[in-house]
Amino acid sequence: MTMNARIIYVSSYIPRHCGIATYTKNLTNAINLLNPYHLAEIVAVNRRQESLVYPKEVKFVLNHLQPHDYLKAAEFINHSGADLVSLQHEFGLFGGQSGDYLLPLIDALKLPLVTTIHSLPDDPRSPRALILKKIIAKSQAVTVMSNQSRQKLVKDYGIPAQKIVVIPHGIPDLAYSPTDTYKRKKKLAKRLILGNINLIAHTMGIEYALKAVALIKKQIPQVLYLVIGQTHPIVLQRHGEAYRQSLKKIIKQLGIQDNVKFINQYLSLDELILWLKTIDIYVTPYLSPQQSASGALSYALGVGKFCVSTPYLYAKEVLSHNRGVLVPFRNSQTMARKIIYYWQNPEQRQVIEKNAYEYGRLMTWPNVALQYLNLFKGII
Repeated sequence: MTMNARIIYVSSYIPRHCGIATYTKNLTNAINLLNPYHLAEIVAVNRRQESLVYPKEVKFVLNHLQPHDYLKAAEFINHSGADLVSLQHEFGLFGGQSGDYLLPLIDALKLPLVTTIHSLPDDPRSPRALILKKIIAKSQAVTVMSNQSRQKLVKDYGIPAQKIVVIPHGIPDLAYSPTDTYKRKKKLAKRLILGNINLIAHTMGIEYALKAVALIKKQIPQVLYLVIGQTHPIVLQRHGEAYRQSLKKIIKQLGIQDNVKFINQYLSLDELILWLKTIDIYVTPYLSPQQSASGALSYALGVGKFCVSTPYLYAKEVLSHNRGVLVPFRNSQTMARKIIYYWQNPEQRQVIEKNAYEYGRLMTWPNVALQYLNLFKGII
């Protein structure tokens, strides 16, 4: 099925080390396969301190701290010949108070706008929420990645239900495979591998997973927890490696130096998938209840991982119906107890892995791209 729609995307973009940048690259790659006559064009939101060389599909670079750039971007879009604008919205991307530099761009647009909401403030009266409401008011449609987010927009934000479309976070279409082969390749055979793959920030709650590792070690001495990913660039700029150093201090205090390994790298997709396939139990101990998306958790589901997570908005939905296990926020004891139980009961664990993998088939990039294109086409 091919379509003929000319779309401009406003987003961060590769080679920037940013989850939204990677998401936009993967989404537009998948849409291009279905829409080959008008390949995606990008307005890349850029941080001035990063000297990046963008690929040819980036037609305009917007400096996030320059208010004039937002109006210039709107003028560029309005004269581009595009049919529709797809905005990837995350508060940290845009300059001003709560990202309000974006509002003049939105106001000046003469094309239909579809906004993908990557995070949803808990309090609908907060400054961030008021900015988001203005963006939604200017959008022909908004997309969210879970039914929970849709319900919150309707109930708490008063957004008409017909304006909101649920489209899952995309994932690569990967075969289900046991971990043994991958563990041997990484010289980690016979170990219980826990892990998470993320840009590291204090909101990840990794310290609670470390305390769980210390408890697990008493019963399963061969446990190894992989903390994979660089420190988030914005965190690095503002606070340096203070969070990572605090984690190393906790590791030493707990005496689990042989049970934790940091892989301080920004991974390519191929490397990320290899590590995911090596991990036995994927852990997201995140601290924010209102986190409405997680690419990392989506990818883990997509390869059929047994996932243990705190009950943030996105995890509550995707891990429901026996697709994973939820544990309370900041509760290392329960996390440890669940991991030990399911590691010692592989048949029960495998049922959950199978459920996770089957659910992941609905989230593959070709399926997600088709849903987006159908939405865009309907609005155009």
